[in-house]
Amino acid sequence: MKKSVLALATVALIGLSGSVLADEKLEIGAKIYERSFGRGCGTCHDIASNPQLFDLVKSGKLTRASFEQTLKDGKGGMPKAIAAIMEVGPVKKAGYGEDQAVDALFAYLGSK
Repeated sequence: MKKSVLALATVALIGLSGSVLADEKLEIGAKIYERSFGRGCGTCHDIASNPQLFDLVKSGKLTRASFEQTLKDGKGGMPKAIAAIMEVGPVKKAGYGEDQAVDALFAYLGSK
């Protein structure tokens, strides 16, 4: 009986820690969107004439790989953004690498 309770408690704790990590990822993704380049991604991407990132990610029209490539290389009027993303305070505080930061931003965009 004790082993069953311990096993159940362990599984619950693991589940909760995964939820906390997912919440942290979305929170950091939101901070990246709000703060990159000092003014946030929405400064350009919330304008109707520019790519609507939330819609593109949610619809599957923008893949994670294509998104990362654009962040690293820029595209059209979009400057290279990865360096600005890596300078966002919560990204630094969490110790995220580039892949983790892009994952967080992409997850945030897909969550709204």
